[in-house]
Amino acid sequence: MARLNTFDAGVAADPLVTAIERDGYAIVRGILDSGTVARLSCELAPHLEATETGDPDAFFGSRTKRFGALLSRCPSARDMVVHPLVLAVADRVLGPYCARYQINYTGIMHIEPGESAQTMHRDTGLYPIQNPAPPLTLATMWAVTDFTAENGATRIVPGSHRWPDARVPDSDEIRAAEMPAGSLMLYVGNIIHGGGANSSNAARCGLALHYSLGWLRQEENQYLAVPMEEARTFTRQLQCLMGYDLGSVNLGFVDHKHPNDVLNGTSGEGPGELGPQALMDADNAIRRFKVDGTEAVGRTRMKV
Repeated sequence: MARLNTFDAGVAADPLVTAIERDGYAIVRGILDSGTVARLSCELAPHLEATETGDPDAFFGSRTKRFGALLSRCPSARDMVVHPLVLAVADRVLGPYCARYQINYTGIMHIEPGESAQTMHRDTGLYPIQNPAPPLTLATMWAVTDFTAENGATRIVPGSHRWPDARVPDSDEIRAAEMPAGSLMLYVGNIIHGGGANSSNAARCGLALHYSLGWLRQEENQYLAVPMEEARTFTRQLQCLMGYDLGSVNLGFVDHKHPNDVLNGTSGEGPGELGPQALMDADNAIRRFKVDGTEAVGRTRMKV
């Protein structure tokens, strides 16, 4: 079995981007220290306690706890979502295809003992764009606990981000993304993956923070997930990543004003600047998609 694309903390963005472009994913071990992992676990504990298993949608698992709105519920997630290494990778992976990228989803995936393997899928099935395609999303999975093959480590299919939609992986093409607590996996949304089965006696907890091209609708509605009064207390960088920014020239304005100015009460009386030169330059540099046909191919969901 081929070795996973695994790097140590302190790695630069370049080798991660190379691995992601080639194989669809990269793992960074020990990016969070033990104190941060402990604090994160404490922040999540009351929400895990209040969350039930047994989602009626079998895709989400009968023994998996899930909840979102992490920027409100989990203060540590606010620092994680703007981690310089992650954003440096996002700049390179998503940046060529948009003027701005944004937070797409925040959520906990807490797989308890006895859970079966999740259906293999692509995160980008939300969007009606056939594969292979440029990356629409970049996901991060932060290991709050150890990820092992026995406790439900995410299963991935290296290289499948380059496959057509109809191709199904063989069992020997699937890898368990094992990593110790405090580690991070980055992967593009069109790689085939899914949560693993948990045959151990302890839960596997992962914290997911996903990013998407700024012209796509977000999977998780950040404007409702985080009260506006709370969002005003965040840094401008985090507010913009949440979506309080222009997705491109004239994209996402509010009454012809910049959404960040509207959020913070700084918009003034007249129209806002909706096409500053730097944003126009970024817009003109986008690698624009060229569609040469359409077909109903359905979402990628595979029992493998």
